[in-house]
Amino acid sequence: MKTGNADRMVRIKDIAEKAKVSTGTVDRVLHDRGRVADDVRLRVLKIAKELNYKPNLLARALVKNKSFRLAALIPDPSIDGYWQSPKDGVEKAEGELKQYGIMVTQFIFDPFDANSFSKTADTLDATKFDGILIAPIFYRQSLGYFRQWKQKGVPFVLFNTHIPDYEPLMYIGQDSYQSGFLAGKLLHYGSKEKGTFVVAHIGEDIQNSSHLLHKEQGFKDYFFQHHLEKEHQVLPIDFQGNSSAAVAGQLEEVLQKNPQVKGIFVTTSKANMIAEYLHRKKVEGICLIGYDLIEKNLHYLENGTIDFLINQNPKGQGYYGIYALADHLVFQKKNQPIKYLPLDIITKENLQYYIDADN
Repeated sequence: MKTGNADRMVRIKDIAEKAKVSTGTVDRVLHDRGRVADDVRLRVLKIAKELNYKPNLLARALVKNKSFRLAALIPDPSIDGYWQSPKDGVEKAEGELKQYGIMVTQFIFDPFDANSFSKTADTLDATKFDGILIAPIFYRQSLGYFRQWKQKGVPFVLFNTHIPDYEPLMYIGQDSYQSGFLAGKLLHYGSKEKGTFVVAHIGEDIQNSSHLLHKEQGFKDYFFQHHLEKEHQVLPIDFQGNSSAAVAGQLEEVLQKNPQVKGIFVTTSKANMIAEYLHRKKVEGICLIGYDLIEKNLHYLENGTIDFLINQNPKGQGYYGIYALADHLVFQKKNQPIKYLPLDIITKENLQYYIDADN
């Protein structure tokens, strides 16, 4: 245990006493305001470094008494339930940061309609915000807004989908490629027999969804890097529609044409649509992997139809996204450009620990 003054916070007064100058002079040097002789400035900075001085950012933020208006551009959770968790995370962060002047306005768009995204982003763009949090699930449509915000000097944070082209302040989410690679490993271990593994994209404009393409590539590369191409064929399938009935008809056709299917990797939170068919038809011998702890997925995880879920911590994505903007605007802290969240593998045996942790 540390004793003495090792943990004591260094004050401006301490620096002033050691440098033999006034506290006002130290304040001007540390905050780079007002005129100070060069030799005095250097002496103060040297002593501040020696004493390991760290500014009280919280106190500074409260003293400023300034409001910061943030915008959060989020897909509509009433259309796709996955997005409720990021929305909850945004609201939790806003509640904690209100005392520092953070106010968040939410802009909600249809996650299956690129035009809805553009119209909502236009509405956001018509009002001045100090920072923006966005889930850029429509790649092509997002780039133009990134360009505008960059030109205006408005910091923006991405979550769920990483698009580094215009250097956002930060990306928060999973490494999509590595999560696909992990899914490949899980399916390989879960099915030792030779056969076909399906990569299922459900109800997505796959060519406009870079994060899903990265998942698919990571999945393929697992088998390529381990020289398993002859044992396991990887078959990407774009399932059209967003209803279980539509997916069921297409899945039945896929399984009839490919009787050697031993595993299915669903690249989104919709593994339950595949699981519903497999459970209803009593199909056995197919390992199923998907994403996210939404209620429908949990049902099929608990009854054994879904073997693994990869948790993307969507609540954390929204929560940390707002904090990243607050760190930059309020506390003047330098952000790392990428915050990858852990790749948690969920089974029915460890599910309860994650449910309890989120409550």
